[in-house]
Amino acid sequence: MPQRAALVSGTLFALAAGLMWGLVFIVPLWLPEYPAALLTMGRYLAFGLIALPLAWLDRARLAELTRADWLEALKLAAIGNLLYYLCLAAAIQRSGGPLPTMIIGTLPVVIAVASNLRGRDRDGPLPWGQLAPSLLLIAAGIALVNQAEQAQLAPDTDLLRYASGALLAVGAVACWTWYPIRNAEWLRAHADRSPRVWATAQGVATLPLAAVGLVAVWGGMAALGDPFPMPLGPRPGFFIALMLVTGLLASWAGTLCWNEASQRLPPGLAGQLIVFETLSALAYAFVLRGHMPPPLALAGVVLLVAGVAYALRARPNVAAAPGA
Repeated sequence: MPQRAALVSGTLFALAAGLMWGLVFIVPLWLPEYPAALLTMGRYLAFGLIALPLAWLDRARLAELTRADWLEALKLAAIGNLLYYLCLAAAIQRSGGPLPTMIIGTLPVVIAVASNLRGRDRDGPLPWGQLAPSLLLIAAGIALVNQAEQAQLAPDTDLLRYASGALLAVGAVACWTWYPIRNAEWLRAHADRSPRVWATAQGVATLPLAAVGLVAVWGGMAALGDPFPMPLGPRPGFFIALMLVTGLLASWAGTLCWNEASQRLPPGLAGQLIVFETLSALAYAFVLRGHMPPPLALAGVVLLVAGVAYALRARPNVAAAPGA
């Protein structure tokens, strides 16, 4: 695929993934009475069940995956799916939507820097001189939006609970710094493999982990005498619907789109395009609030978009690529 066509299509796939991933930020706000662990296991149990018929259709190509490939899928599922969303959902329930969204919004900066420091991209690292302006724009945009949201805090906010939410969001950032870099390295090392099949493989790998996790959550709550009505909670219909939607769109389809983007874009550049997830989550949050974001937040969004646009101009340093 020509470089320019790969850049455009990869960016569009990253945008689609961001639009779908943004949905997961509002689920904990819709179901505040549900434990974060149950939201996590419910979402990924749905993801795994949705992946089963897809796995049957792709059974011939899934059979081509080696034992090492399945172990890699399990690692990606455990850290990039379950642990990441457990930290994120708990952070949102403790700190509200804005703070975790902004902390997760640092991912484009963190992933781009981590990818360059890792120095294993076959296309070579993105030159720091080209990378710095876009990173500064993104960081400044995130800071402005965060400042605007901080001003909305209620005077009686529990600061300890709020701070614990911030720490959990940092844990989510760590999980999702590791995941896209590791996932992209596997995909680019296996360019002959279908991103769709790899997304389905991760869904299949997630299913047993989520099932065991759900049993553990249920058993733990029973042992503690928690009166929460397991396994579907006080609003079973709404819970099931949200889990299916996030399982299909945010998990399988989002992973598929991100895999397609990862095969087309250098990891350092793809990492910056995770900013689409932040923008989508903010847009959904303001829709739920029923009002436009304040001018300071809008200015931050403009800087985020400008940073992404500038990032698309960066070109890898091919001479510094491994084996060049």
